[in-house]
Amino acid sequence: MLIGIDGRISPQLLFVLSSMGHGDEIAIVDSNFPASSTAAYCQIGEPIDLLGINAVECIELIAGIMPLDSFVDHSALRMEIDNAPDELGPVHEDASVVLNKIAGNEDKFGSIERQEFYERSKSAFAVIRTGETRPYGCFLLRKGVIF
Repeated sequence: MLIGIDGRISPQLLFVLSSMGHGDEIAIVDSNFPASSTAAYCQIGEPIDLLGINAVECIELIAGIMPLDSFVDHSALRMEIDNAPDELGPVHEDASVVLNKIAGNEDKFGSIERQEFYERSKSAFAVIRTGETRPYGCFLLRKGVIF
């Protein structure tokens, strides 16, 4: 255990987050997402499993220790609901509350069409598979800098 680091953050996740650079993205995905086949394209070739928590809890853990990018329009993206791109599902609403609490991140939560999310996730630094069961519970977080 480390002081100040939540015990739900695995050593592997801590290594990945500290290895990422400014602008690198991490995919936080739900239990239905093809995490293994997508991770095969990423810098970290295997998904990091945090199956005991949901996607929003994972976002909260990561955003508590990794700065989000304030130099772009969207430091976080959600997977859009098919045929309803402007609709927020319950998982998106919960994530929005967490993300908007972060100073400098207000209104930087965007969206991306589902198939585009799949493709963009292949260029993520890593894929984190959560135990999220709510539909469309997939997100991309972009690493920022510490001032």
